[in-house]
Amino acid sequence: MKKDAADVLPIDELLLVAEIVSGKKELFRFLVQRYERHVYGMGMSFLRNEEDASDFTQEVFLKAFKNLADFEGRSRFSTWLYKIAYNTAINSVQRKKEFHSLAEEELASETDTPEQGVIKRLAKDAVREAVKELPDRYRICIDLFFFYDRAYNEIEAITGFPVNTIKSHVFRAKKLLRKKLQDFGGV
Repeated sequence: MKKDAADVLPIDELLLVAEIVSGKKELFRFLVQRYERHVYGMGMSFLRNEEDASDFTQEVFLKAFKNLADFEGRSRFSTWLYKIAYNTAINSVQRKKEFHSLAEEELASETDTPEQGVIKRLAKDAVREAVKELPDRYRICIDLFFFYDRAYNEIEAITGFPVNTIKSHVFRAKKLLRKKLQDFGGV
């Protein structure tokens, strides 16, 4: 089984950042390898287009590289990077005025039976439709909390929303989704 950079990153990220800032710029590739899929996923959530998401990913890592000396280690590196990505995405969305939730990502795996694939596809479609109807502020909190596995304080650092507002958005979004999905599979 092939391991990705997230599994084999041998150095603490703060130390790695310090090494990059001190001149070992080639080490930045480890951070790119570790977070590229997540940043690209956020780009797809907001931009709905592979080419735009690729450009977005490149732009986020370029901004991160240029501002790496500003990373102070008061939060996880991923939180700092996702804040850059979120702000970049928000600016892009304001230009395009659209948002696409990670709930729309593919769920089926190669090991699923055809029946499991159909069930997942139906569930995904039901969730997609329900999530589309959520206000954007709820959607971004749901995405960061459930799909990016971010803690409330990290979502606060990324979005600038206060923690209690985030908790309220997640709670209300879950309540709305539960109501909208109650007819699907006994949710």
